[in-house]
Amino acid sequence: MAGTCGWTAPGFEGVREAFEANFAAGLEVGAAFAAYHRGRKVVDLWGGVADVETGRPWEEDAIILVFSTTKGVTAVCANKLAQEGRLDPEAPVVRYWPGFGRNGKEDIPVGYLLSHQAGLAWVDGELTAEEALSWEPVIEALENQHPNWKPGTQHGYHATTFGWLVGELIRRVDGRRVGTYLREEIAGPLGLDLWIGLPEEQEPRVARLISMLPESVSVDSLAEPGDDPVLSMMAQFLGPRTALGRALFAPGGALTDQAIWNSRAMRAAEVPSANGVTDARSLARLYAACIGEVDGIRVLTPEQVRQATVQRTEGPNTVLLDMDIQFGLGFMVRSSAVSVGGAGSFGHFGAGGSMGWADPGAELAFGYVMNRMDIGLAGDQRSFNLVRACYAALR
Repeated sequence: MAGTCGWTAPGFEGVREAFEANFAAGLEVGAAFAAYHRGRKVVDLWGGVADVETGRPWEEDAIILVFSTTKGVTAVCANKLAQEGRLDPEAPVVRYWPGFGRNGKEDIPVGYLLSHQAGLAWVDGELTAEEALSWEPVIEALENQHPNWKPGTQHGYHATTFGWLVGELIRRVDGRRVGTYLREEIAGPLGLDLWIGLPEEQEPRVARLISMLPESVSVDSLAEPGDDPVLSMMAQFLGPRTALGRALFAPGGALTDQAIWNSRAMRAAEVPSANGVTDARSLARLYAACIGEVDGIRVLTPEQVRQATVQRTEGPNTVLLDMDIQFGLGFMVRSSAVSVGGAGSFGHFGAGGSMGWADPGAELAFGYVMNRMDIGLAGDQRSFNLVRACYAALR
């Protein structure tokens, strides 16, 4: 394994020890972690192997697809429009997007899209791979979709549809696609290596994901697991007839194929719920700029952060296996299942373990990325070890 590279500010040496301990315990293949405190970078670490097929080491400039950690990035974009008075969370979606109001959706407010209460966690039918990685076919499917449940009566994770719903809202309000808005309004000014829709010239930097599932496992195999006990157990949670399975693989097509997530086609598309490509230091810097100034730039005002982190959901998340995972305006907020940071903490986790997070009270922000995917739906042991080490440094 390539050794740990990077640095920590004085007092944060324990974070490096935690990072190295994750590798020593066999929990990592390649990973990076960064943290900011009071607008200043205090941790920037990376190490391991970026591509197990070639043995390429995880270099300083490695970037990787971060699955649902992307939702937090998309939420930052939507909240920036809200603080500018251009997007009202309490207004009906149809004020900005008239075609959305078909089939019982005319009264759904913007806030329901951002907090997973709209009842549009999946679409009926299935799009082709090409359609699923295009924009308009998915938007048309969502416009025509009847809600999966009565909007506002429960909340259930819109695992993939969140990105198209909120992304189209951003496009209708601003005129720019979410990937362009992100680059021009946020990532560019802050100097972030962060994209939704990765330019081809950045491809050589991308680390290769290592799936938590055997390559032989497909959505079809989960539909009919036969006598295989492992597949049978997985089918209970991820099968195509379960709420979580339907939400994770909506709208079908390309998203049901494990191999697509390591492909140029996926990284080139705009899937604002799941295909952001970035590094740890960019996630940490983004969240630091949401809770304070970073080199003179602040993305969200304190008032907008307060509004964005008010818990808008309650009770079990009916898609995420009835877990206590709660949402504000697009961000996960602190709950019994997501106990990172103090009151007012917010951010988002991604499938496999990646995370971007901020704690306004402690003036801390974190970013964690990795290529070895684990099962946790809201972070896992690796990121928690690193975050705990940051809080220990403050003490």
